[in-house]
Amino acid sequence: MATITAQMVKELREKTGAGMMDCKKALVEVGGDPEKAVDWLRQKGMAKAAKKSGRATAEGLICAATSADGNTTALASLYCETDFVARGDKFQAFVKKIADEVIQNNPADLAALQALCDNDVKQLIATIGENMKVGDFVRHSKASANEILGTYIHANGKIGVLVWAEVGKAENCTQPAAQTLMRELAMQIAATNPMALDADSVDPAAVEREREVYLQKARAEGKPEQIVQKIADGAVAKFKRSMCLLDQPYIREEKKSVQEIIKEASKSLNDTIKVLGYKRIQLAATEE
Repeated sequence: MATITAQMVKELREKTGAGMMDCKKALVEVGGDPEKAVDWLRQKGMAKAAKKSGRATAEGLICAATSADGNTTALASLYCETDFVARGDKFQAFVKKIADEVIQNNPADLAALQALCDNDVKQLIATIGENMKVGDFVRHSKASANEILGTYIHANGKIGVLVWAEVGKAENCTQPAAQTLMRELAMQIAATNPMALDADSVDPAAVEREREVYLQKARAEGKPEQIVQKIADGAVAKFKRSMCLLDQPYIREEKKSVQEIIKEASKSLNDTIKVLGYKRIQLAATEE
């Protein structure tokens, strides 16, 4: 049997808001698996909902860069130990340099980017006297003149989003309505952290996990089986609406969905706009 540590209990409590003893019992019941413990607490009604993990608890900064021709945009991140260093000119200039490196060299993955920047990072550490680490990044190049890119970096510099879409008429990429929409979409993604673009893109395993939570919870409450299934179906539908970007309520006008906002922008341009993809990066606690 896995050893249940105080740290495991603390982390589960932070995720779920459940009591310490309930968190410990949940971990014991599932053999120490933190994800299963979250589900166990939700099934027992001891947690209102699993809190989103990955909150920005580390210090550092995310920075954007765009190629000279405007066809490629990148976001890059760098961790440090204190907010004081993150606000410094040297640190901020170096994060911009990393973003430029991503534009120019198109690293295959994080390990490749870290290797590319390793010597410079060590020099900066020696200069400033604080540990640093290159974090996540995203890079996207337009596949055609009809693609349009949008970026947003949250005011604290710890959350960044790059989103890309396709318009029917290339000339509309520079129109204010299209540019505004892309920024609004990036802000939406930053605020809500959607799991997928649309319902068809959601991980089936995540959907089934959500369904199982509500099935077990309804059964534990003694609901009839036909009602249990309806409750689970409703929960899954609500889950997809909240976790799929296009189905989410728009953060500035919750009576409308994101898809409706896109349609309104399309109509104003007399054009079509289709969101193709996005990536959200966020600084979170990291250990060497």
